Amino acid sequence: MQNKPKEKIRMCIVCRGQSDKKTLLRIVKNKDGEIFVDPTGKANGRGAYVCKDKDCYEKLCKTKALNKSFKCNISKEVYDKIGEEIDKN
Repeated sequence: MQNKPKEKIRMCIVCRGQSDKKTLLRIVKNKDGEIFVDPTGKANGRGAYVCKDKDCYEKLCKTKALNKSFKCNISKEVYDKIGEEIDKN
């Protein structure tokens, strides 16, 4: 009997819904303080996950949830990049 690899479950920082890591968008803050979208899901640094969903994106911008997660001020450009990435999907 062979064991199936476990799905990596993560929580959206906006809606608190839990989902497979592959279905969420990962945003990373690396040790240099750079914040960026991580399409590979493997970049080094602290990660935060957001649903690839317009509603979650709008709430993310409105509540500034990334600022709370990373404990720093996040520029509008970062939020715009996340919006572009969500629009692709």
